[in-house]
Amino acid sequence: MPLCLGLDTSNYTTSAAVFDGMEGYNLGKLLEVPEGSLGLRQSEALFQHVKRLPELVRRLRKEGRLDRPVAAVGASTRPRAVEGSYMPCFLAGSTQGQVLADTLGVPFFACSHQQGHIAAAAWSAGRADLLDRPHFAWHLSGGTTELLYVEPEGRNVRAARIGGTSDISAGQLIDRTGVLLGLAFPAGKAVDALSAEASKELSFTVKVNEGIFSFSGVENKVKALVEQGERPENICRFVLATIASALCRATREVKAQRPDLPVLCSGGVASNRLIRAELERTADAVFAPAQYSTDNALGVAILTHRALEGGGADA
Repeated sequence: MPLCLGLDTSNYTTSAAVFDGMEGYNLGKLLEVPEGSLGLRQSEALFQHVKRLPELVRRLRKEGRLDRPVAAVGASTRPRAVEGSYMPCFLAGSTQGQVLADTLGVPFFACSHQQGHIAAAAWSAGRADLLDRPHFAWHLSGGTTELLYVEPEGRNVRAARIGGTSDISAGQLIDRTGVLLGLAFPAGKAVDALSAEASKELSFTVKVNEGIFSFSGVENKVKALVEQGERPENICRFVLATIASALCRATREVKAQRPDLPVLCSGGVASNRLIRAELERTADAVFAPAQYSTDNALGVAILTHRALEGGGADA
């Protein structure tokens, strides 16, 4: 079975993974974000990725994951597979991946970060069949809250946005809430943990219109709750419950038109326990294990392997 190496250099995680058609393995490392900050400049993210990728590939070698010859190298080269989608941090994985492929004399295959998320979620959830059939997918990450219609495109997938936020993403709302509460950035895990300690449930209804909604009003409500001295755990639960409600209602809207299509959920926010439970309960959604919901390179390695098998020129 040919072994493929995948690289992903997203805004907050450096990742390297291998996949041979049956088994996959991913190594990832979060970028360092200054305390109290809401993120990193692209130049700083790119610098950290360039330093860390060799370290991760070296670890794969030391763990025996690269004992077999690598048949192809792949990398995520942009956030989404749409015109104008660009983020400098992806240059780290793209350029180092191409150098590796040329040095080894093997093909290089490019895909988008979003396509990688979909592939990793489908495979790790035991639903690799979704990569070869139409389905709905939520991409819920630090910068993206998109409801997608996904269909096969060669050995890759094509994703068209049919719903989601019109302003800030669910991940941005969670992180901004965390920073307001004095939590470390990114704040997803801490907000998730605190929400489990909530003593009351606060409500706020986000308007959903044909799968589109806005979270700016929720952010303003969070700021007001902080100023009023509301307990942090209650604010965390409020944010997550409000996000979950909007996602579930948008999902029901599209499922009403195509009830036969399954719903796949990917991205770091999809690992949140409350959001996950609500989408599973109301939309029978398919979720990846938590380690493959967050940013990873496994999906890139999977798409690289599929492209190699199909003899394609591009993953």
